[in-house]
Amino acid sequence: MRRLIAIIVAALAFGALSGVAAYQKLLAQTAADGGPQWQEIAWPFPRDGWPVGRAFRCMSEACGKRSELYVRAKIGFCNCDAGVADDDEVDRVADLDLISARFVPKQAGRVIHVADMSGRARDYDLKMSDGTQHAATGIALSHRCDLMVAVVQGEREAPELQQMALAFLESDDMHHWMMAAFGGGREPVAR
Repeated sequence: MRRLIAIIVAALAFGALSGVAAYQKLLAQTAADGGPQWQEIAWPFPRDGWPVGRAFRCMSEACGKRSELYVRAKIGFCNCDAGVADDDEVDRVADLDLISARFVPKQAGRVIHVADMSGRARDYDLKMSDGTQHAATGIALSHRCDLMVAVVQGEREAPELQQMALAFLESDDMHHWMMAAFGGGREPVAR
């Protein structure tokens, strides 16, 4: 019986070490590829009328000095027929005001698609509370009568930030979380 327990413990330890090694290899490969490395952080904003979302920080060289991405669902907050209709809607719903009350659109937004959602993205200049300037992209995606909003901000140019954020939002893990946040699929993980 002791031998069986020892074999089981050894197999579990080997499996755990293999999983850690595979994860570290993936991180090293991402770093070697120069791709963004998003790490989840606590939701930094006070409670408001919407549920908290998920927040991520990218500190890799690909992101510049520091970039952050904030994503959350706004259930029942979208025009069921038209979806995200215009840039004014992106300005209103994309949570830019949580980061800074002083944001200015850089140009007209554009239509985007993430997984099975469509919407708009718009680039902004943010004046931060410490006086620094950051670029940002506000994203509003519709799914039936619900919205998924995201803001990515940092010291890189807005189109680069948008590209990094959209690639991350299209990942399997984020897609599953977004669908769960809308009430379908597996439950979102509590943060």
